[in-house]
Parts: sequence; C-alpha cells; structure tokens
Amino acid sequence: MQKIRFMVMVMAGLMAAGGGRAQDSTHYFTLQQALEYGQQHNVQVKNALLDIKLQEQVNREVTGSAYPQISASGDLTYNIKLMNSAVPAEFFGGEAGSFVRIPFGVKWTSSGGFALNQILFDGQVFTGLQARKTLIEYNEKNVEVTQEAIRQNIAKVYYQLVVGKTQIDLLDSNIALLEKNKHDTKVMYDNGFAEKLDIDKLDVQLANLGSQKAGVVNQIVNGYLGLKVLIGMPVKENLVLTDTLTDESLKEGILEATEFNYGQRKDFQLAEMGVKLNEYDVQRYKRSKIPTLMLNGYFNEMAQSNQFDLYGSHSYWSPVSALTVKLNIPIFTGGATNARIAQAKIRLQQTQNQLEALKINIDNERQAAQNTFKSAITDMDYQKQNMALAENVYQQTKKKYEMGTGSQIEIDNARVQLQTAQTNYYNALYNAVVAKVDFLKAVGKF
Repeated sequence: MQKIRFMVMVMAGLMAAGGGRAQDSTHYFTLQQALEYGQQHNVQVKNALLDIKLQEQVNREVTGSAYPQISASGDLTYNIKLMNSAVPAEFFGGEAGSFVRIPFGVKWTSSGGFALNQILFDGQVFTGLQARKTLIEYNEKNVEVTQEAIRQNIAKVYYQLVVGKTQIDLLDSNIALLEKNKHDTKVMYDNGFAEKLDIDKLDVQLANLGSQKAGVVNQIVNGYLGLKVLIGMPVKENLVLTDTLTDESLKEGILEATEFNYGQRKDFQLAEMGVKLNEYDVQRYKRSKIPTLMLNGYFNEMAQSNQFDLYGSHSYWSPVSALTVKLNIPIFTGGATNARIAQAKIRLQQTQNQLEALKINIDNERQAAQNTFKSAITDMDYQKQNMALAENVYQQTKKKYEMGTGSQIEIDNARVQLQTAQTNYYNALYNAVVAKVDFLKAVGKF
C-alpha cells in the first residue's frame, strides 16, 4: 500500500472542506497564535468584552445622576368653560344677602421655563460612585476568566491534533513494516519457502491498517473543524498547525517547586471582587438610612389672555421662579430598610463562604493536577520504552522467520504487540498533554 503522509491528507481534507479556496485563506498557527486568534474572535470572549463596555455605560448613568438635572418645559391651555364663583351681590349694588356667579380666569394660559434638580447629598448615590471602578475591574477580570477557559480548551484540542500526527506516523510506520514483510514473504514464496496464505494474511493486515488510518485522518480533519469553531474562524478557511510536541517539551521544569498564592488564580481574583461588590451592597442599604439633601429650582414665564393672542396687547406675562432646598429624614420605614440590610449581609456571607470553599477546591485541584501530571509523565516514559521493546521483539522475530527458525504466527503476534504498544504510547502522550494544561491552569500559569 502506498504511504500517504499525514499533512498531505489533512490539507487535502481541509481544502475540500474549504471549497478549494485560494492559498491566501490559509492560516499557519503556532499554539500561541491560535490562542491569540481565539481571544479576538471567540464569541464568548467577544461578549465578555462587550460586558465591559456595557458596564462603562452603566457607570456613566450612575455618574450622571450626581450631576445637575436641567429640563425645559412649556404648555398651552385653553379653558373651554371657566369655573364660576359665588360673590355677594351687594359688591355690585345688588341686594344684600344674595349672590351672583362670576367666572374667574381667562380663556388662554401659557407657561414656559426651566427646572433644576441637584443632589447635594445622597449616601446611596455616593456608594454607587465608589463602586464604579470595582465594577469595571470585575468585568475585566471576568473577561480574563473566560479567556483562560477558552485558552485551556484551545490548547487541548490543538495538542490533540498535534499528537494525532504522531498517531498517523505510527500507522505509517506499521504500514511500512507490513509492506516490507510482504515483500520479503513474496520473495520467500517465489523460492518455495512460504505459502500463498502468508501473503494473503499480510494483505488483510495492510487493508485493516489502511482503513484504520483513513478513520483517524477523518477524525483529525473533523478536529480541525472543531478547533476553527472554538477559535472563531470561518469553517471554510484553511488551518495548518505548525507546533510540534516532544516528550522533553512536556517535562521542561513544569514540576519545579514554586511558591503559590491564591491570587495567582483568576477565578479567585474574580471571587474576591464579588465579595467587595457585596460589601458595597451592604454599604448602600446602610446609607439609605442617612438623610438626603436636594436642591430644586425653576424659572417660568406665564401668560394669560382671553384671546388666542398671547403676545398681543390683551395678554399679560409674568415671571415665576423659586429655589428650594429639601431635606428628607428617614424615620420609620416599617423595617423594610433593615430587612434589605440583613439580606445584603447574608449575601455577603454567602460570597465569603464561597471564597473559602474556592480555596479548598483550588488546593485540591492543584494537588490532584500535580499528581495526575506526574503519573502521566511516568506512564508516557514507560509506554515509550515498551514501544521500543516491542519494536525490537518484532524485528528479532522477523529475522528468525527469514532465517527459517520462526513462523508467520510469531510475526503476527509480535506485530499485534507492537501496534498495541504504539497505541498505548499515543494515548499516554495525549494524557500527558492534557495533564500539563490542567496543571498549568491549576497553578494559575496558563
């Protein structure tokens, strides 16, 4: 069977998925470049960044409430029927003790002017102003937490595809061994030292390996499509991963003793800010019991006339203005304010409890991740040695067969053992990659 290299097949699959787009739509990404692309284009990250902009506008709204509020207004009224008032008739020369009804007012009235409202002191507003910076920092930290989670997933998928190349290489190696074995068996058959059945068995094994490789390549191509979705890349564009993975790169000083504090974890930083925001919540309700002071003022011009001629000689304009300072002193609210303060304190206690629980989870996660990574590295080394040993056994068994002291069954058994050892190494390599990513995340270094 003709050997088909991994990248050729993957790129062919990607070109087919991309509808044969031009070369300029191909992206060659290292892991770092894939992470950076994901941070810019992943939908969850983009929405988290929009949350910051949203909070900025909310902060502007809170700030605006502390500034003077100025408004203008105007109105025009036509009194269809004026109200009559009873007036003693003797005022007009009538009989004493009798009354006449006289309409008071004019048919047309109009007014226009400006109003001013200014908060001089309101504890709740001041608390809102104090919390603005923390709210922005909270949303910024939430972006970092979201980015970290996306980065973690991108790294796992990226390395899974890189390790997939190793799996393809191992399959290619097995196919090459079988093709060489078939060639040698064919020579022995031509010289009367082997049976046609031995060649048929090798053809069956080659067909099985070819089918297995086609399935793996299809999984990898689909993995590329999944990675594109994760980083926010259009599926029709081509993606080539350029990083390589070695046993040594997985071990580079990763388990060296380092000082750790909870502040290195972004989720812990986010939880601390949540506590601080709940403290502001308690403060806000407490300050609602403090008196508030408001300044209100207005300046209006009013016009009156019995004709629709408010600017003529029959109209009368007069200015009206006032300035008011209003003090509001909360005395009794039926216990509602105290209940709100108590609720805020309970929520604060809950977030503090969650923070303490997070510390325990982080300690557990760090220890478990370290143990898992150490075990994964050990298993990877063991499986690599076992694979080398299985390959040596296969080569020795093949030589015995060629010398006439072995059998085809021994070669088949050695071949199965070699393939099993290779598969185990592939699995161990991927497990080590995942364990490394999880460990870096656990110690706040990813």
